[in-house]
Amino acid sequence: MIRRMLIADDGSPSGERAFAAALDLARRLSVSLDMICVEELPRFPATIDEVEETRADFGGGFAKVVESAKAKAAAVGVPFVAHVVAGHPVSSIAEFVERRGYDLLIVGFMGHSALYNRVIGGVTNRLVELARCTVMVVK
Repeated sequence: MIRRMLIADDGSPSGERAFAAALDLARRLSVSLDMICVEELPRFPATIDEVEETRADFGGGFAKVVESAKAKAAAVGVPFVAHVVAGHPVSSIAEFVERRGYDLLIVGFMGHSALYNRVIGGVTNRLVELARCTVMVVK
């Protein structure tokens, strides 16, 4: 049984498709929908000014994504909460899922070449491996 759903959205076209599927499923199941957006911070900032600028802008990159999602959820009557966190997408999302006890994680599929996936690995693939809940991948 699905009681708690989380959509991971990066604002990309695949994220938008995943959000639409998550919203439809939440409406059909009469459950609330949470969304997580992960703001990647620079690993090695060049200057203190870069750190301060990043802190000042934190969360702003996803403001339009969050506002659009809130409006869409309200339009269909689905309770909705958005979370913007800082960190690496895979570890931040996997830890968030575990801490909050979600039953279902919904992510968009981002196609990469076979070489890229072998060398770097895809966010979606890693989340399927690491998330401690059911993962739905939307193409």
